[in-house]
Amino acid sequence: MPAHAQLEKVSQREPPYGFYAKPAICKVEQFTKPKRLEIVSVKPKIVVPALPTQNDLPCDDGVPMETERHKKQMDLLIYSLEPWLGTRGYVGGNMFVYFSLQQVKNKDFRGPDVFVTLDVSNKERKSWVVWEEGKKSPDIVIELLSESTAQEDKIRKKNVYQNQLKVSEYFWFDPHNPDEFQGFRLVGSLYTELPLNNDSFTSHKLGLNLVRWRGIYKNVDTIWIRWATLEGDLLLLPEEAEAQRANVAEQRAEVAHEEGTEQGAQKALQETARKMLAKGYDLTEISDLTGLSTVELATLTK
Repeated sequence: MPAHAQLEKVSQREPPYGFYAKPAICKVEQFTKPKRLEIVSVKPKIVVPALPTQNDLPCDDGVPMETERHKKQMDLLIYSLEPWLGTRGYVGGNMFVYFSLQQVKNKDFRGPDVFVTLDVSNKERKSWVVWEEGKKSPDIVIELLSESTAQEDKIRKKNVYQNQLKVSEYFWFDPHNPDEFQGFRLVGSLYTELPLNNDSFTSHKLGLNLVRWRGIYKNVDTIWIRWATLEGDLLLLPEEAEAQRANVAEQRAEVAHEEGTEQGAQKALQETARKMLAKGYDLTEISDLTGLSTVELATLTK
């Protein structure tokens, strides 16, 4: 048999027993309209670094005040104002004041010798950090001049207090040269020089005078600056106030003793007069001996 005939015969055979061919089935998927894609914009998360606190920032540069008298002058101003100010504000000294991150970056840490801030708590602080105090800058600043700091205090620091911190009142004083005493008040955006009246400048913010005063403090007899009321009464240091109270109490005790002594002497004379009257002495004679008037002696006979 020819070969092509054999192939044709084989192709016409039925499948072997037990096997069959499945018809091809085409599954038709139902076409659905694709959903509309929503484009959601995701903003990149910006992480703002936390501002440093007083616990993060340097609070001491290790540089002491210029002289012992500078330290005593600072203490005199602070310790006499604290009791008067009470909870109405904060007074500090030789403390760093931070007002900008650029200042922190530049490590410009020097602070005022004395400063006062009103309407804040009087809690203890390591440094004055403006952004921790509700952006509150000091209201009054006092710089104590020296030969090494005078130009810095009069020019650069004055500009910082005027232009950046906006300090309402600025004063400077040289403890070793009392003629170097000046005050300024912020009017608009510029400092205006204050007049010196009766050796004092008036702080409108405090309602007090800052006055030159000659006296002894910590065994040093010199000219200091001190706080005083507008009526001229000095704000006393705690030890001065205690000494004043003790002095007043002593004076009262002396007056009471004198009064008690006088009353005792008067009673003794009256008792002597009564005994003399009982013995029949003449009123004139008794008056001469006791110093009691005849009218007083007459009351003793009743």
